[in-house]
Amino acid sequence: MTTGAQGELRIALLTYSSKPRGGVVHTLALAEALAALGHDVHVWTLARGGDVGFFRPVDPAVTVHAVPFPGVDGEEVGARILRSIAALAEAFARVRTGYDVVHAQDCISANAVMAAGVPCVRTIHHLDTFTTPELAACHERAVTRPAARICVSEAVAAEVRQGWGLAPSVIANGVDAERFEAGAADTAGRTRWADKLGPYVLALGGIEPRKGSIDLLEAYAMLRRRRPELRLVFAGGETLFDYRDYRREFERRAGQLAVDHEVLGAVDHVDLPSLVAQAEALAFVSTKEGFGLAAMEALAAGVPVVARDLPVLREVFGSAVAYADSPLGIAAALATAVTSPPPPSVGRALARSYTWERAARSHVAFYEAHLAGRLPAR
Repeated sequence: MTTGAQGELRIALLTYSSKPRGGVVHTLALAEALAALGHDVHVWTLARGGDVGFFRPVDPAVTVHAVPFPGVDGEEVGARILRSIAALAEAFARVRTGYDVVHAQDCISANAVMAAGVPCVRTIHHLDTFTTPELAACHERAVTRPAARICVSEAVAAEVRQGWGLAPSVIANGVDAERFEAGAADTAGRTRWADKLGPYVLALGGIEPRKGSIDLLEAYAMLRRRRPELRLVFAGGETLFDYRDYRREFERRAGQLAVDHEVLGAVDHVDLPSLVAQAEALAFVSTKEGFGLAAMEALAAGVPVVARDLPVLREVFGSAVAYADSPLGIAAALATAVTSPPPPSVGRALARSYTWERAARSHVAFYEAHLAGRLPAR
């Protein structure tokens, strides 16, 4: 160990992207909360598409290492995954010593640090099934080979125990509830979105299979019969993966249903809270999730949420959101949410209960137990 005065840890957190995805948001918020507790925190990332840093400013108490990762035209997903691992591994291998804890937040960064010869802790945010061989292998190695594991919900931890006989610890996400509460009070920002979009149902994370985007499209086609003034808006969606076939199918089905929708792409960090707060409802109908950070942010903004009926979301949200498991059910739940929204106080109280400080303190306790050899492997 290289701990300094008063138990200070030197911690490396690694993530695969500089773009605003849930795991990246988690990484930065956790890094800043750990630094606020007095630890020496370094964040490593692949800086894609000409980026020189992250999508938002990072607290200067956190040291950022952005590894250049230029795009390659026509590159297949498998080749991109292997190149991502190699680029991050090569950069990390040059300065790999001196960290007490190396903590990877996804399968790409976990494979990279292990390729650099460094044992790592891994957060398994959610489990997925991939058809690309390189990605499937990356996913499997990142579950089985780390020295220790964290899951952000008990439901995902149970999947890991059942599927691999491993014993991950559970540490819930934090939520920047104050930021999204401020978005609700941002009259000017909300007015700009209202003028641009009119009334809308919002989905975050882009158009992709895991987000259940086609199910939402089907549900919206039914919803608009009751509320024709509502628009369907998608925001976000930066990813290393290739969802072109799914998006073509989405657009084909949208044409059949004569559904006009708005795809905003990545939204500036400062504009996201008011976009969320202005929505009539957030549709959170992913087929797989680990915690549901975007839905928790919407609750903080006072926006009703309709979620896919998954065990993990029941665990995290309880009765604070409405649940559905089919396009018909999603349409009905959205209709109720926008017509008779629940009082926002319950959702806001839930969001406030998940703080990044609490998450950081739980991580420190986990790191100390790991370093002392007190964590069970199975």
